[in-house]
Parts: sequence; C-alpha cells; structure tokens
Amino acid sequence: MREEILQYYSSGVETYRLERESSQLEKIRTQEIILRYIGESPVRILDVGGGAGVYSYWLKQLGHEVHLVDPSPVNLENAETKGKEIGLKLDSAHLGLADKIPQPSESFDVVLFLGPLYHLTEKEERIIALKEASRVLKKGGIIFTAAISRYASLFDGFTRDLVADSLFLPILRQDLINGQHRNDTNNFEYFTTAFFHHPTELKDEMLEAGFKLKEILPVESFGWLVPGFAKKWKDENYRQLLLDTIKTVEKDESLLGISAHLLGVGANE
Repeated sequence: MREEILQYYSSGVETYRLERESSQLEKIRTQEIILRYIGESPVRILDVGGGAGVYSYWLKQLGHEVHLVDPSPVNLENAETKGKEIGLKLDSAHLGLADKIPQPSESFDVVLFLGPLYHLTEKEERIIALKEASRVLKKGGIIFTAAISRYASLFDGFTRDLVADSLFLPILRQDLINGQHRNDTNNFEYFTTAFFHHPTELKDEMLEAGFKLKEILPVESFGWLVPGFAKKWKDENYRQLLLDTIKTVEKDESLLGISAHLLGVGANE
C-alpha cells in the first residue's frame, strides 16, 4: 500500500468518521443493505480493510463470527481500543492486504470489501483483490464491495464550496477525467490516493472477477446533498422519510452516480 495512504489512516482521521452525523447516513444505509443478505442465523464474516472495526463490531454484536484484516497498524490498534471500550472481542484481527488475504480458502460465508477498492488505483490490482475475496469465500458466499463514486468530488466540491480553494480544482478535474484521485495538498479533508468508480466499472470488475452480480446500489443516494443535513438528521421523522425515499429510488440506475458511495453485492459462483 502506498505510503501516503498509510499516512492518511495513521492520522486517525477515519477512526470515528462514521459516528459523525454527516456520515451516519452512509453507515445506516450500508448496515441496512448488508442485513438484507446475511439473515439472522450466525455466519462467518471476514471484514477486509475494515479500519477500526466499525462494521466488524456491529456484526459481532449481532452474534456473527467476525474476523478483521487491515493494512494499517494504527487502525488495528484503534480497533482493539474500541473493543475494550465496548467490552467485545473480535474472533481475530490481523495485519494484511486485500490482494494477499491471510486466510484459508473457502472459509467464509460473507466478505466485506468496504474500503480496499478505493485504494487499488489500477484495474488489474482490483481484479486480483476481488479474486482473493472469491478465494476465501465459500461457494454461494456473499461479497459486499464499496466504491466511491466518480462524481463524489464534483458534488462535494460545489455543495461545500471546496471549489473556492484553487488547490482542490485539479483534484476535481482529474477525478472527472479518469477517476484517479490524487491529493497533493496537506489537507486530509480532500482524502488520499484513490480510485473513484463509475457505476458501470464496479459492475464490470465484479463480473470479471467471477462473481454473480446481484445489484449495485447507492449508499447515500441524494441524501448526502440535503442542505443542513446534520440538523435535519436529528429529526426522527425526517430521518425516516429520507431513508424510505432513498430506498424507493435505489433501483434507478440513472441516479447511481449522485451517491458518494456505491455498494456492489455479489455471490461467489
């Protein structure tokens, strides 16, 4: 993994990101989609690139067997700290990369790939990693693959006026040209080295890696662009209306690109 990516995560910037109101929609929608497929019976889950274990601990609390793999020692340390804070222990937590998963073949019912595809900037790297996920999955097992939308910087840049910063503009332009996100500034708010997918690219890569595609879904859909989101999110009735409406339009492929994150769901054949 590139040094700048490890440096980004070593800063701890992602540790509590999903707990902030601005990211709660991403978290809740991701959880909602995962629950549609894994059912209530305990299954064996591998969370690859799971960071500080936000989804790992959530799934562990639901009674599943959960193993965490992440390339950042800081993330693993933060995951251990989080476990102590909530009085819960994962079944294992190992240092490892998505293209060399340190787990035996056909040993998991579910694989979460909620971060790795962001930081594998070449298609060949992403296909190798997805095939690794296929290797550790049992036949018929389910994979969830997250991707950042090609247009994330476009919407974020104009809704939060990041475009007022001349240093942000080259980042935005490059994203729109080919999805190759590069942040040469010292501002971690502009993320780090990554690849931003067009929805069709995520679909094609999952198919090329041998998965049977079930669906590509928007995570936040239009919801993350709502003005005054943090305040409105605190209103329970508004929050439910937003979630229900996103679910209503989630199958509309013409709206996929508006979402900050995409979630691909596939079955291992």
